[in-house]
Amino acid sequence: MKTLTEQDYINAAKELNCEVAAIKAVADVESLNGGFQADGKPKILFERHKFHAFTGGKYSAANPDISNSRAGGYTSNEYVRLDKAAKLNRTEALKSASWGKFQIMGFNHNLAGFPVLQDFINAMYKSEGEQLKAFVKFIKANKIDDELREKRWADFARIYNGSNFHINKYDTKMEAAYKKYSEK
Repeated sequence: MKTLTEQDYINAAKELNCEVAAIKAVADVESLNGGFQADGKPKILFERHKFHAFTGGKYSAANPDISNSRAGGYTSNEYVRLDKAAKLNRTEALKSASWGKFQIMGFNHNLAGFPVLQDFINAMYKSEGEQLKAFVKFIKANKIDDELREKRWADFARIYNGSNFHINKYDTKMEAAYKKYSEK
């Protein structure tokens, strides 16, 4: 459960040609206080609307807590929901969760540099360093390194968090976090 060092951030910032503070801002907003829970598992957020979409809604009537056309239903222990969904369809359940310090969705495993979903999941369990490497690859694959570099937070959040980014104010939260880290 190795945590990131300042050098890890510096190396990633060089690779993305951006400021360390910009990467720290994304991490801060996505998973405050690190990429792992106290029990050693990577932080996750299970997205029931994604599971619903990936499975054609076939589990929604009997399991609206884990399969629903609307986002939500989050709990203090998202692994309970993930485990319940995995018993119905493991692959689609793993793809329906966001993982680690940078909360990359499982369905983005290819864009994060992992052609095999299970390899992505294994990396998320391994270390924050692996989570950071996946983030760097994801940023490059989506060609949003310029948005990060130029601190165009709304444009960045639109691609990183989806078209409804404004509901959770990802752009303004990242901008505020960036200011906090750039002043240190």
